[in-house]
Amino acid sequence: MTRMTALSTRPALAACLMAMMLAGCAIGPDYTRPRMDIPAAFKEDGRWKSASPQDASPRGNWWEVYQDPQLNELMATLNRQSPTIAQAEANYRNARALLDQAEASLWPTLGLSASKSHGVSSAGGNVSNQYNLAATASWEVDLWGTVRRAVEAGSAKEAASAAQLEAIRLSSQAQLATAYLQLVVADVQLKQLQDSEANLLQNLQLTRNQFAVGMVSDDSVAQAESSWKSAQAARVDKQLSRAQLEHAIAAALGVAPASFSLPVSQTLPHLPQLPPGLPSTLLERRPDIAAAERAVAEANAEIGIAKAAYFPTLTLSASGGYKGSSFADWVSLPNRIWSVGPQLAMTLFDGGLRRAQTAAAIASYDASVASYRQTVLGAFQAVEDNLSAQSLLQEEVQYQQSALQAAQRAESITLNQYRAGVVSYLNVLTAQNSRISAENTLWSVKNRQYTASVALVAALGGKW
Repeated sequence: MTRMTALSTRPALAACLMAMMLAGCAIGPDYTRPRMDIPAAFKEDGRWKSASPQDASPRGNWWEVYQDPQLNELMATLNRQSPTIAQAEANYRNARALLDQAEASLWPTLGLSASKSHGVSSAGGNVSNQYNLAATASWEVDLWGTVRRAVEAGSAKEAASAAQLEAIRLSSQAQLATAYLQLVVADVQLKQLQDSEANLLQNLQLTRNQFAVGMVSDDSVAQAESSWKSAQAARVDKQLSRAQLEHAIAAALGVAPASFSLPVSQTLPHLPQLPPGLPSTLLERRPDIAAAERAVAEANAEIGIAKAAYFPTLTLSASGGYKGSSFADWVSLPNRIWSVGPQLAMTLFDGGLRRAQTAAAIASYDASVASYRQTVLGAFQAVEDNLSAQSLLQEEVQYQQSALQAAQRAESITLNQYRAGVVSYLNVLTAQNSRISAENTLWSVKNRQYTASVALVAALGGKW
């Protein structure tokens, strides 16, 4: 190497040394998780514990706590072929690929090219061939941590996408469980409506017979017929509700509703009593909270990327190869060419673009912090709501069961009196309507119990 060549490489070596010294520098704030005031206990925890739950709660497939084989099969199908979960999984793979792209910027870029050209270099000149073979290398030195912040943002986004995948999986499972449990309750209500319809038809026939012998007037027949028709209408309406729930389950499973049907369940799923756990652990279990927190970390890294745009970029590049007019001696020492050196680039004026980008990044960070806090508060609210629902609905069920037993007893007494000719059919109609209303109310409350239990599982992150 000649003295001139050695002198020409000193700036490049100096630039490399400077890059190594500055490699630890990263512009922008380091990330810290937003602080939240976490209560020591749930407000409704005391009321919940008074129920003294005795159930052994699973920690994996949470839906198994309902002890329903058909629900277990539906969940297995959902986890295997749900379009919603498949979409979320594809979004996660996309986030993973974007992180790989960001990490690739930490490494130099190498290239190789070969070409042949045929032409003249000046007017009237001879036609000649030109052969080129070159290898290039370039590396943008991460002086201000731009690439590292991009990797940090990509890593947070990938983690947020993974948490979002779990959140969507849990949400899909909860929606399926809710729809299935509502369908089972609808089957019970449908059976009761069919029984009531059959009883009202018997009453109508009895009233017609009594009218034929002059024991009752025609208005009693009309009232009996009206009650029977109303029972038919209620039964059809409940059939519609069941059909819509079945269609919703089919869509969740990625199956055409026309090719999907569920048999009537012969047993009721078990209704669990779920311990809520400690409020502080809610932050660790809820996937939507994890996704919101990772979004804050991503927004924080974006601030560093925006601020680093104020500083110059340093790119180290080198190239070498051969260039000649003869293919025979193309790759030879006299035809060798090479270059090496740093390139420093900096924007001097952009009309406030970088300042606006930084302000936008800070605003986005503030918005993500507010969203994170709101997600946490919403999670605590959901737990408190469903803790209250579980205990108070259980108390309501007990009262409603007593009301139904009283209505059934009143209906039986009134019907016997009517058959004996002691009271009019209006008394029977009133007693029957009270019993039907009590039955509907009881199973509506039970339906809310099932729904609240699933909502509590989802609020606790699917595990407890």
